[in-house]
Amino acid sequence: MSDKSTVPTAEPSTATGGKGLAAGKLGLVGSTVIGLASTAPVYSLAATVGFVVLAVGAQAPIAMILAFIPMFLTAYAYRELNRAVPDCGTAFTWVTKAFGPWTGWLAGWGVAVAGIIVLANLAQIGSKYLWLLTNNPDLYENVPLVTATGVVFIGVMTFVSVRGLEIGERLQNVLLGIQYLALILFVGIALWNVFAGTAPAGSTSPQLDWFNPFAFTSLSGFTEAILLCLFIYWGWDTCLALNEETKDPQRIPGRAAVLSTVILLVTYVSVTVAAMAFAGLGTSGLGLGNADNAEDVFFALKDAVFGPWAWLLVVAVCVSAISSTQTTILPTARGTLAMSTYKALPEAFGRINPKFRTPRFATVFMSVVAVAFYVGMTLVSENVLSDTILSIGLAIAFYYSLTSFACVWYFRKEIFTTPRNFLFKGLFPLIGGLMLTAAFIQSAVDMYDPDYGYTVIFGIGGVFVIGIGSLALGAVLMVIWAFFPRAKPFFRGQSLNRETAVLVPEDEHPVPRSVDGGLM
Repeated sequence: MSDKSTVPTAEPSTATGGKGLAAGKLGLVGSTVIGLASTAPVYSLAATVGFVVLAVGAQAPIAMILAFIPMFLTAYAYRELNRAVPDCGTAFTWVTKAFGPWTGWLAGWGVAVAGIIVLANLAQIGSKYLWLLTNNPDLYENVPLVTATGVVFIGVMTFVSVRGLEIGERLQNVLLGIQYLALILFVGIALWNVFAGTAPAGSTSPQLDWFNPFAFTSLSGFTEAILLCLFIYWGWDTCLALNEETKDPQRIPGRAAVLSTVILLVTYVSVTVAAMAFAGLGTSGLGLGNADNAEDVFFALKDAVFGPWAWLLVVAVCVSAISSTQTTILPTARGTLAMSTYKALPEAFGRINPKFRTPRFATVFMSVVAVAFYVGMTLVSENVLSDTILSIGLAIAFYYSLTSFACVWYFRKEIFTTPRNFLFKGLFPLIGGLMLTAAFIQSAVDMYDPDYGYTVIFGIGGVFVIGIGSLALGAVLMVIWAFFPRAKPFFRGQSLNRETAVLVPEDEHPVPRSVDGGLM
């Protein structure tokens, strides 16, 4: 079977990609930085570690490792599909080629929904932590002020995104550097105090049993921890959405995706171990078993670890959220650009800024929708906004699992031809997809409980209604759009199908007829 990585018969400009995007802007380092920044590592850790410890206690480090497995396996699915079809539509394009237009459209919708919801959350967190630096509750508890500042953050990062990847990459290098400086200092200082015997009462040396996968005592706690950890790994696929703008769109994005997930694993496990050792697992004081510390572990430990430099962790969380705001805009805009190119969305989403070669309309539109969603949910209730954040795990598991299965089906005739193909095009994506599907089902079951989250809608958990409802809304919009004349070629399988050429110019991005093996 051919990988269908043919090129269009038209002669596109050598300065841009097939959709008008600027080509050759990112290398491996830049792609990896953007993949890491998209996960908001400092904020993700601050908001998650405490709840993971509450769920599984001392088994938090092994929970981080186990949750990494489906992400790592899914990254290989993305890598293999990207080698064959280096298209910025990623999940939308690949699922459409594998399963057809209806399923592909829903995969694209899943990416957009997750992006819009998380943009609102990141803007709020970045704004709140900025005002936390003042130590004035009249400011950081002022909802209109925090909301307005969050809107400004989205506006600024939208401007940066429209101006092109080069300025965005330089900005992300600085912001990610600040985050990792704070994390390295946290791990170093915390462990130094533990081994020097100067850590607070309740601290403990790291234990091998923390990494024992058979030491979990509660199935529900284990499931909850894995679902929490899945969320903190989400975002690495941003580097795949920028594939048409990299120097080697077939290899670099896939390598960056795999590399990003590995770096995140080391980061998350290291910080979790350091926090557990320094604070201990007690249920009072600084102990991570104290529910009062779960909402933000870094905020609870900052003074004890950094002393007068505690503000550094507050800055790091703020920077992490703001940084991820910009990198979250990128894949949602490029996903809708690809959908428009293949007539799965109105033509306006395909407009490119003639100077900066970026999807201007799609970028601005998605940001405006995110702002409207953010402000609207805040006006309704901050509890509703919090439940929307809890619900995005469903969208994430939905489109990641679809993409994993799409990899298996797209390469089904090649899977048993070589050991490499069996592993990377078959077994790894299949296991990753099954694990994510299980996570989706278990999440939906848990979210149905009225006690899950902060709100109850129609007598069931508000998180369930929002999560499943947002995916169902996509199905409704898809059916409505299918009646428009422009949509006919897409839903008839004419504008995008298995045989459709990759819209990336051959002279700018050579497409080899065969790709050799190798883990990276």
